[in-house]
Amino acid sequence: MAFLLGAVAFVVALLVSVMLHEAGHLVPAKRFGMKASQYFVGFGPTLWSFRRGETEYGVKAVLLGGFVKIVGYTPLEELDPADEPRAFYRQRASRRSIVIAGGVVMNFLFAFLLLMAMAMTIGIREPGTVTTTVDQVSACVPARVAEPCDGGRPPSPAAAAGLRPGDRVLSFNGRPVADWAQLRDAIDAAGPGQTVPVVVERGGRQVTVRPRLAEVGGEPFLGMSARIAGQGYERTGPIGAAVFAARGIGQTVAGIGQVVVDLPAAIPKLFTPDRASTPGGQVGSVVGATDVSGQIFSSDSSWRDKAALFLSLVVSVNIFLGALNVLPLLPLDGGHLAVVGYERLRAWCARRRGRPDPGLVDMTKLLPLTYLAVLLLIGLGVLLILADIVNPLRLPE
Repeated sequence: MAFLLGAVAFVVALLVSVMLHEAGHLVPAKRFGMKASQYFVGFGPTLWSFRRGETEYGVKAVLLGGFVKIVGYTPLEELDPADEPRAFYRQRASRRSIVIAGGVVMNFLFAFLLLMAMAMTIGIREPGTVTTTVDQVSACVPARVAEPCDGGRPPSPAAAAGLRPGDRVLSFNGRPVADWAQLRDAIDAAGPGQTVPVVVERGGRQVTVRPRLAEVGGEPFLGMSARIAGQGYERTGPIGAAVFAARGIGQTVAGIGQVVVDLPAAIPKLFTPDRASTPGGQVGSVVGATDVSGQIFSSDSSWRDKAALFLSLVVSVNIFLGALNVLPLLPLDGGHLAVVGYERLRAWCARRRGRPDPGLVDMTKLLPLTYLAVLLLIGLGVLLILADIVNPLRLPE
């Protein structure tokens, strides 16, 4: 039930994000006197709608996006002569640019406000200090790094040696360790297959265990995770929340850039166990994001952890939608902005040469590129959906 609730919550949040994006187009269009005949969430057959003034609002059957129908969005559209003065393409370039960019602005603004609300209510997560105290002991030796245990795998060295959660490691292979960095260095210095003495504090007394280190990915493997001390959430005021939100958006945009660069190399790994080993492999579709939201709600984490992870997921989706639409490819918003920018640049060059304004761009010449961009976007979307079904991403335990 918790998984289903998480999935439904994400779908609702996604629909709200789509509605806000489209409202970013609708509101300035109406403000500038353009005619917007439709505002819909979804595509395909209409499930429900109502009309207010000259605009029909409603919901369609396939909830995979939304749209605003602004009359005369391109010169290719056939218009009623009475609507021509209010057609989109007849408006000033500045007004067209504001309408086009409105959707992206709304996605980033929504993400910013969500991050501010999270910082002021849930709080900003403090990273804490990684200690030498055992938090969890791995049940087995995985075949690969960060891979879950499968049946038939040998027990981890920590489990076989009797290491327990709550044990505080005092020394490893004769080397005293005071923090996680020293313990990690001591493990790295030991060789796979080596039996090492590990002194731990357990119940107020010292106990020595002797694990035989395994090998995973060419590195020595013990099979324990460390406990984090001082970890928690701290609420902040509006100014601190705004700084946190701005920093979070910047980091997310930088992360999206890494994903875009890495995605071509990650595509061959989408259907392998190594999918999540690179930034590009961690990108998913709506199906994958819905599944991750369900995992968040059904996890054993605290309510604060769940709320923070869920809001972070919604924020990431909004920033991704905004960043995707900035790309200068038709039919994305960035493509339409690029067309307006090219028209103004061409008009400026014509004025410099004493020639008349060449007018609007011939959109028919851009149709082949538009079709190619649509095919690429649809193809990538289908590929990610299949990967999310066959080889879904899992939250780290």
